[in-house]
Amino acid sequence: MNVSVIASTKDGYVLPVADAELHAGHAAGICYMKDDFDSILAEPAEKTERRFAGTAGSGHHSVSGHPSYNLLIEGIPKIIAMILNNEQDYNTSEKSARYTTMTTSDLEREIYEKWIEKFTALISARYPVIPATTVNKLAKENARYFISIFTPSTVMEYTVDFRQGNYLIGFMEDLAKNSSVGDLFYDRLRPYLIETAKQFRSIFNDDRIRDNKGRKISLFGNRERREYFGDVYSVNYSGSFAEMAQAHRHRSLKYEMLLPDLADCEFFVPPIIRDADTRAEYLADMNKLKENYPQGMIVRINERGTLEAFISKCHERLCGAAQLEICLQTKETLERYISGAILDGDVEVYKALRQLEGKTKCTFGYYHCDRPCPLGPANACTREI
Repeated sequence: MNVSVIASTKDGYVLPVADAELHAGHAAGICYMKDDFDSILAEPAEKTERRFAGTAGSGHHSVSGHPSYNLLIEGIPKIIAMILNNEQDYNTSEKSARYTTMTTSDLEREIYEKWIEKFTALISARYPVIPATTVNKLAKENARYFISIFTPSTVMEYTVDFRQGNYLIGFMEDLAKNSSVGDLFYDRLRPYLIETAKQFRSIFNDDRIRDNKGRKISLFGNRERREYFGDVYSVNYSGSFAEMAQAHRHRSLKYEMLLPDLADCEFFVPPIIRDADTRAEYLADMNKLKENYPQGMIVRINERGTLEAFISKCHERLCGAAQLEICLQTKETLERYISGAILDGDVEVYKALRQLEGKTKCTFGYYHCDRPCPLGPANACTREI
């Protein structure tokens, strides 16, 4: 065996489209290689280009998945980041609204900053053991529920391959063209889809590389899916946009969401808000921003995958450092999954899931936490913040 590097990311370097196509053409040559890879590299460029054109025309696009691009995407709204991240074929490092101050519009900023102060007071009073720096992060995490998913303040590095980048161009342009005109959500989304597709075209556009299997942007569902629990599962639940943005980072699972009707929409209320007057004030501020689609707005989420992938999610999200909303939802899904296994008499699934009950990430035995959460593992799923 011999392992060698034939291509690599380099800071500051922009891979020309022609070179990406050439690399894909070389990769296609491996499939029919008579000699060795060096002979493919030595062949005339025209031969490689013809081979690439042939694979592109036949829909054999996997060879175009080898060249990749590291994109820095600045000033995009959260909803575009969610669309990109839900497609699964990527790596991303995103500015965290949980831990950093976000740039917002005037009314949003006023309400956001107001609730950072309120959450700071609530958390400090309820959990005096939590250090001030952590209190500040948690206050920002919860105040960000007021920030619109359309606020263009997200920054991310997004690594995607040549094929997927081109597929995304088609996906976004199709949704922009075919989404309902007059629907407030899609009217807000459409300009961002068009602009993102335009930016992507300027980097790696090749009209020969477009999805030919009828796929589309996967984030938006069109029906409530059936639930079932076994070696594979499907579960529906309500959660905020912010929770959805956390959940679909588990790329071994499939996620989609149904948008609410603004006339009767609801919002996630952090459990630390116990007082009725404070709760009423929180919801009143949310309703002031509802046409902006704040991240705290509730959507219907469908989650599907395998038993093993769900167990992996439990290992990550049953944790005192995880977003509270997703921690609680994972616990609830675990309980429902176990009940489903009992009803079906599925002993093996039941045994696998029972091992997770009452445990948290740092107690599963495979992970050592160098920074234990201040409330400890016993309070990971009972905390209010």
